[in-house]
Amino acid sequence: MNARRLGAAAAAATLALTLAACGSSDGGSGDSSGGKGLKIGIKFDQPGLGLKKGSEFTGMDVDVAKYVAKALGTAEGDITWVQAPSAQRETLISTGQVDMVVATYSITDARKEKISFAGPYFIAGQDLLVRADDSSITGPDSLAGKKLCSVTGSTSAQNVKEKVPGVNLQEFGTYSECVAALASGAIDALTTDDTILAGYAAQDQYKGKLKVVGKPFSTENYGIGIKKGDTAMCQKITDAIKTMISDGSWQKAVDSNLGPAGYKPGADNPPTPASCS
Repeated sequence: MNARRLGAAAAAATLALTLAACGSSDGGSGDSSGGKGLKIGIKFDQPGLGLKKGSEFTGMDVDVAKYVAKALGTAEGDITWVQAPSAQRETLISTGQVDMVVATYSITDARKEKISFAGPYFIAGQDLLVRADDSSITGPDSLAGKKLCSVTGSTSAQNVKEKVPGVNLQEFGTYSECVAALASGAIDALTTDDTILAGYAAQDQYKGKLKVVGKPFSTENYGIGIKKGDTAMCQKITDAIKTMISDGSWQKAVDSNLGPAGYKPGADNPPTPASCS
């Protein structure tokens, strides 16, 4: 009887150790030093900003997210990257599928009705991407009679169409298709945020072939989206953004991700993050 009890106790101890070992394998959601995992929404298809290649994630938004995560006590290996398409960003935040979204996310009053923002951490503007040897397009006013590409349903394209009624708008499914058409000569220009355009122009296959016109005609304040009303989280992220700017990491992220396209941030950069409320 005693032997049976001892055997059962030993088996229970072995099982407990096994479960403990299994529990520590969390796929990057935590670590043995007490680190906390974060789920961060980014774009997976925007070179220079948020791009997924295999198991690697690169871009300025990714660098900002890593810096903020570290300030919050989360190591890079404890971040779970979640794809955040534009139309799904508020839902991902409000339903708790992500802790934050860093994805060329312009701060607008309409969005602030559903979520809260920390930032801005960058100020972009709508611009034009053209072939490097094309000097005929200098801004939206020189687009009359030109073939302009943007993604189907894009507000960027509609803004230009309203400004220049004579523009020939070509709507494609993705910006990648627009960029390929621009490089081949099928269209004359592509419009969206200047940061996105710079990222595409910096890709190896387009280096020296495409250029951003460099005359933005809108203001896009990129913020970090979080759950509505989470003032404590907002303040922590805001402090991290300020430190990233002051210690030179912000400039380094801009130079390494957008610099290869010859992109220079507008005069309002680096921005001063707004107060949390």
